[in-house]
Amino acid sequence: MIYGMGMLELGITFDLTQLVIDNEIAKMVRAAVKGVEVNDENIALESIKQVGPGGNFLSTKHTLEHMKEQSHSKLIDRRMREPWESSGSKDMTERAHEELLLILENHKPEPLSAETLSSLRSIVKNAEGELKEKIAKEAA
Repeated sequence: MIYGMGMLELGITFDLTQLVIDNEIAKMVRAAVKGVEVNDENIALESIKQVGPGGNFLSTKHTLEHMKEQSHSKLIDRRMREPWESSGSKDMTERAHEELLLILENHKPEPLSAETLSSLRSIVKNAEGELKEKIAKEAA
C-alpha cells in the first residue's frame, strides 16, 4: 500500500488533482515492479536477425504487435515540443485536473454488496453502542 496519495504539506492538505497524479505514478511503479517477462516471444530473436545491427525496429510487425503492452500514461505527454505547444502546452497538473473533472462527472461506483452493507451497519451499530456507554459513564 502506498501511503499519502493525494496529500500535500505533510498530509495537512488533501488535493484530488494530486491524487490523480499519485495514482498514475503508482500504476507506473506497479508496472516497473512487475518486471518484464522473458520468453521467446518477448526476446524477438527473429526480428533482431531480420533488422540487423543499426536497423529500425519501430516498423517491424513484432514491435507493432507488442507496443501497446508498455505503460501509457494519460498524464505524461511525451510528444516533441512543437506538437505539445500547438496543443496547448498543458503540463501534468493541468492534464490531471482535466482527468479529475472527467472522473467526477462520469464515474459510477459499483454498489456495495448486501454482505458489505450488513458488515458496515454492524460496525456502526457497535460503535454507537460503545459511544452511548461512554456518555452514560461520563454522565454518572
